[in-house]
This record gives sequence, structure tokens and C-alpha cells, in this order.
Amino acid sequence: MNLSKFGEKFTRKAGITQLMDDLGSAMAKGDMLMLGGGNPAHIPEVQDRFRKQMETILAEPKGFETMIGNYDGSRGNAAFIEALAAMMRETFGWDIGPKNIALTNGSQNAFFCLFNLFAGEMPDGSKKKILFPLTPEYIGYADAGLSDDFFTARRPSIELLDDGLFKYHVDFDALEIGDDIGALCVSRPTNPTGNVLTDAEMLHLDSIAREKGIPFIIDNAYGTPFPDIIYTDAKPIWNSNTVVCMSLSKFGLPNLRTGIVIAREEIASAIGDINGVMHLAPGGLGARLAIDLVRTGEIMKISQQLIQPFYQRKALQTLAWFREELGDLPCRIHKPEGALFLWLWFQELPCTAAQLYERLKARSTLIVPGSYFFPGLEKDDWRHKHECIRVTYAQDDAVVHKGVKVIADEVRKLYA
Repeated sequence: MNLSKFGEKFTRKAGITQLMDDLGSAMAKGDMLMLGGGNPAHIPEVQDRFRKQMETILAEPKGFETMIGNYDGSRGNAAFIEALAAMMRETFGWDIGPKNIALTNGSQNAFFCLFNLFAGEMPDGSKKKILFPLTPEYIGYADAGLSDDFFTARRPSIELLDDGLFKYHVDFDALEIGDDIGALCVSRPTNPTGNVLTDAEMLHLDSIAREKGIPFIIDNAYGTPFPDIIYTDAKPIWNSNTVVCMSLSKFGLPNLRTGIVIAREEIASAIGDINGVMHLAPGGLGARLAIDLVRTGEIMKISQQLIQPFYQRKALQTLAWFREELGDLPCRIHKPEGALFLWLWFQELPCTAAQLYERLKARSTLIVPGSYFFPGLEKDDWRHKHECIRVTYAQDDAVVHKGVKVIADEVRKLYA
């Protein structure tokens, strides 16, 4: 098969596709301890609310028929967009309207579009890159560029905390931004580490981006006001130079693939144009299922009263289990401030995290090796990249606890 450059690039074995393939195989076998994926938990009270919402739609005259039988516009369900714009204005005072919002088929799709809008080969023949001001960052970013050498990144500064914890910060002293940067991007809370950039860091990055005349893209898939999986004070920001990306996935609807882009009007319009070419329109089931929750503000109550405390309890419990099982092994854990994961740093690990991943997979325990989470630092031979793993605590407590025991046992053998 003769492939184009596009074909060659996107059929390579990427970290995100390996992760999804392993997850699929593990789920098919049914005997794997699934501590590796990003699937949100099935929270009974939240799923019951979705079920009732679906029943309401089905009871409406033509509710089912219009939900599955009509295209939305290229920017997505207009009624949902209008309701969301109103909620963000009322909640945060953002100066936005429906023209500032476009929906996509999940956040992954949104970032593919945004990254390639602002970076790659430019009309004047120059090349631009997306800059991650600190890594680790989301595994799904790494292969989203249409050309090679598409991303660049900076190492973080590392603050050592009490109780075996640590925290990443933006190293602003090393943050030089040249003319080859097309946009900045951060996730907050961060997948994989659970890090939440401070308000001061966010405002500093925003000012740098505006000074350079480049967009500041914020991945808010786990953030406020929904699903609000965030355990520390964090004020959201938006202005005409920021692009805030949200999602219904971690709210509990991952299979409905509903991404949200909030940006100045020309950027939201551009996302709609790309949707039209690639998909005609984004799928509308997620928006249809969530529209009344947005109109009433219930989506925020569910997030604050059910989703956030559910995950915070699991984060603290899993942290306690690791401390108990790891004992005096040389491991630090990133301070859990949000998202669905713990990020473990095994200092001077006797093998690479990728080798540990294979050893654990052989014991029916799936985690994700940390080396996949450093997009833009592929050529940086930083040992730290190979000493970290990501573990999800979204699975049932019994599964997580058993997986923690297996991980600790295998690591103890390595150090021995």
C-alpha cells in the first residue's frame, strides 16, 4: 500500500493508539486490573440522572426522532451553545455569546483542529510549533500535528513537598518563546499528573501569550464548572486571546464524544468550518442529553455535589494505599489536585517505566508509562521521563486496591 505523508504519519504506532488498543484487549479478556485508562467512573447517582434525562427526551413528541434524525449546524447544537454561553456569562462574567462557541466530536478532535490552525507550515513558508510551557502533558497531544517536529516543550521546576509528595511548576526562567511558536497550550487540571497550575502561573502565561500575539489554549476537560474534578482553589480565565476547551466526557458521557471550544468569534467559526469539511456537523446526542442540565445550572450542582467529592475521596484513598504498600521505597507522588490520576515518580528506578509497564501487564495490571507524556521533549534524554507512571483511581475501589498491591510488589522486586 502506497501511503501519503499523512498516511505514513497517522498509521505509525502512537502512544495514544497503543493505550487504547491495550485497553480494548484488556476489556475483551475481562481479567485485567484497569489502572491505565482515562475512562471516568460509573457514578450511580450521575448515571441515574442521565437515564431520567433520556426518558424525558423519549417522552417528548418527536423527541427521539429529532435527537437521532436531524443534523445540527456545523458548530453544533444551537440551543445547547446558547444555554452554555449564558451559563458561562452568569457564572464567571465572561463576555461571550453563542458565536464564541463551537462543538466538536470530543476534545481530541478539538485539539487536532486547534493545533493545526495555529502551527505547522505557514503561508509565508515558515513553520510554527505548539509550545507546552511545562510537561508532563496529555498523551493524546503528541501525534496531533500534521507535520513532524510540530511540538516543543519545557521541563518543569519540581517542588519537593512533605509526606513524599511533589509538585510541578512552570519554569518561567527557562520559558523563552521565539517567533516559531504559534500557540501556548496547558491542561488544568493536568492529565497525567493531577497538577493544577496556580492562578498566578495562568495569568503569567496569559500575559506572555498576549504579548507575543499568539493564542493561549487551555484544556479544561477536568476543570470547573463541569465536571469540576479539582480539589484546590483555581479561578478560570478567559479573554479574547484564550481558547478554553471543555468536554462532557469526564462529566460521565465519554462515549458521546462532545468537545466544546470557547474562543473569539473567528476561531469558533474556523472550528465550525473544519467540522463542515470533516464531519458535516458534530454529533448531537451529548448536547441534547445535557442541554436542560446546562439551562438550569444543574450540571454545576451535579459536578460540585456528586462528581468532585467522589473523585477526591478516591484520590485520597488511593494515595493512602500507595503509602502503605510502598513503605520506604524511593517514590514520590505528585500532589493530587484534580483529574482522575496519581502520578508516581520512582527515583533511580532500576528499569524504565516502559519495562515496568510490560512487567505489570504480564501480571494483569495495566498502567501507563510516563515517557508517553512528554510531547515536545522526545529528544530530551531526561531520566525523569522514564521514572514515572500514571495510575487511574477511577475504577472500583477493590480493583484499584488490588492493583496498588501488584504495582508495589513489582517495584519492590525491582529495587531489591
